Amino acid sequence: MKILYIASLTPNDTATYRLWALERLGQQVIPLHTIPYRPSNPTVSRIVFRLAMGPHVDRFNRDVIKTAERERPDLVWADKALWMQPRTLDRLRAMGVATVSYMIDNPFGPRQDPGWRLYMKDIPHYDLHVVQRDKNIEDYRSRGARDVIKIQTAYEPTLQFPPPEGWSDRDRDREVSFVGTPYDNRAEVLTDLSKEFSVTVSGKASQWERAMTPEAFAKLYREGELYQKQYREAIWRSKINLSFITHSNQDEFVHKSFEIAGCGGFLLAERSQGHRDRFVEDEEAVFFTGFEELAAQIRRYLPDEAARTRIAVAGRERAARSGYHNDRQVSLILERVESLIAAAKIKTRRG
Repeated sequence: MKILYIASLTPNDTATYRLWALERLGQQVIPLHTIPYRPSNPTVSRIVFRLAMGPHVDRFNRDVIKTAERERPDLVWADKALWMQPRTLDRLRAMGVATVSYMIDNPFGPRQDPGWRLYMKDIPHYDLHVVQRDKNIEDYRSRGARDVIKIQTAYEPTLQFPPPEGWSDRDRDREVSFVGTPYDNRAEVLTDLSKEFSVTVSGKASQWERAMTPEAFAKLYREGELYQKQYREAIWRSKINLSFITHSNQDEFVHKSFEIAGCGGFLLAERSQGHRDRFVEDEEAVFFTGFEELAAQIRRYLPDEAARTRIAVAGRERAARSGYHNDRQVSLILERVESLIAAAKIKTRRG
């Protein structure tokens, strides 16, 4: 297919990795990068993000239509594109272009993030919504969605792969490690863990500095924001890689768990049905519920390199075998899209 791919396409965006997967799967992709449409003034940018209206939004939608008219794609793939207007989606449908919304986040969740106003109006106008949670399937249908499919997040195989042969604890300088954001009560949990263990936290400095006491931040935080090679190597250099469920987003599993497994890291993840469905507990990953079990699992596995290595290898093999990578997950979306396009063509011929 010829696909107009609309997303934030910086080198560190996971949307970029899904674009790569589409190309590896033989699709012709025309990218439309959304970031240049954002206002340069930070205050104006925050207002436009919250309201999803104004000249920047209008210009973006005009360019979507112009690009579609010029390129004549089979599909428009909007990857967390919050500024699509309903009339733009209707115009694309009138042109015979199928439309897909890929949404990692949860617009219906209790976190009540800003920026969803226009997106919520779009829901009935897309041909297909790709979501991450069972709950969201009914949420979207109740808002008039035409079709919804659940697809899990995935690791990027060109960036997230195991360490060189012979890698061991001699190469690891991070004992208990977390790379990410301080959602929910993560800062408190990691601070409490640091009273007994050597804990390293990486991510956006300003977020962690706000979430932690000055003493905890100085003790735990290092290496800054990590992407691509640095992110992969941080996982390699960690004896225990932590992965927390984002409860405020009603997540069933988290992207980080598949990335850690893809990198061949030892995964200690918060127990959830989504994680248990995807990894055999204590064989392919280790799980915890609550602080006491988290600390107990660290005490159990931190000194046992052989067990960590065995579980990490099995977790990596499971992730590859079960298709927890972008190529497989993107291919599942394409299969659904192709069936929708075929059904639409049949309907048109009958009409």
